[in-house]
Amino acid sequence: MKRAPLAILAAAVTAGLALPAAAADEWMVRVRAVRIDTANESEAIPSLAVPSDAIHVSNKTIPEIDISYFFAKHWAAELVLTYPQKHDVTVQESALGGPVKLGSFKHLPPTLTLQYHFNPDGDIRPYVGAGVNFTNISDVDLEVPTVGRLNLDRQSWGAAFGAGLDWKLDKNLYLNVDVKKVYIGADVTLGGAKVSEVKVDPVLIGVGLGWRF
Repeated sequence: MKRAPLAILAAAVTAGLALPAAAADEWMVRVRAVRIDTANESEAIPSLAVPSDAIHVSNKTIPEIDISYFFAKHWAAELVLTYPQKHDVTVQESALGGPVKLGSFKHLPPTLTLQYHFNPDGDIRPYVGAGVNFTNISDVDLEVPTVGRLNLDRQSWGAAFGAGLDWKLDKNLYLNVDVKKVYIGADVTLGGAKVSEVKVDPVLIGVGLGWRF
């Protein structure tokens, strides 16, 4: 599923990467624990008496690694990586009552952002960023009891926005705090027909350590 801001964000990333590399050419690797707090917005399914926003994707805390390349003093490109994450799906209200567990799926959400760092020489270095998220959905195991199996779009493209800071602890060691809003959505199908759209759109809150070299 594609989300509207992608063309603008792609242009912004391209423009940022075209900036001259002034006194940079450094790398930073961060390892974080990240809390995924899902938005849980969904379309109603009248035939199953499911109201709007009743489909819930579970929150969870995951490990994450990101690799940042500083191609200019204030500018960096950040790639966020993890392994496929499993989420449970429930319906809070339906013709079957609620909550009813539908099953689970896995998602792999690499995210690329362009960041601007406000104070690149200070001990506390805040930044903001914007970019693109690609989510691959796999191992879909969802079923409405007595009705049938559900499926999801297997790929989702969406915008990503974030802010954070690196706090220098030692020569190359930093404490990192990071918050991102990522747009992830998927159509829900039953027997090949679309019955709903789910917007996971999580807020990601991360804390970890970074090494710059």
